[in-house]
Amino acid sequence: MTSSFPQVESAVVIAMAAAPNSSVNPLIQFIPFVLVLGIFYFVILLPMKRRQKKVEAFLTALKVGDKVVTTGGLYGSVTKLDTDSVQLQIAQNVRVEVSRAAVVGYQGQPPVTSEGS
Repeated sequence: MTSSFPQVESAVVIAMAAAPNSSVNPLIQFIPFVLVLGIFYFVILLPMKRRQKKVEAFLTALKVGDKVVTTGGLYGSVTKLDTDSVQLQIAQNVRVEVSRAAVVGYQGQPPVTSEGS
């Protein structure tokens, strides 16, 4: 008793193969890649650039007397500004120097880097 199963299997494999004379334009193969890059740019990179510009504008606008919050949770008043650091008065006669990048916002307001502000 011979089974016709192997013949059917080879017919299915041949039917699933691509047409022998069909050629696909190489530019069409790049369309999904370009779409993924476009989505990545508009969803991730563009908002990140906007947020970074907003933070830079905030940090350059700091002035003596501003009441700010740091990433470590310190509340203080700006007493001195340097190019890379900020001196904060956190209590009577207590001053600390922190990195300018450690300042995240004004007291009583949401952080500058948050989505809602």
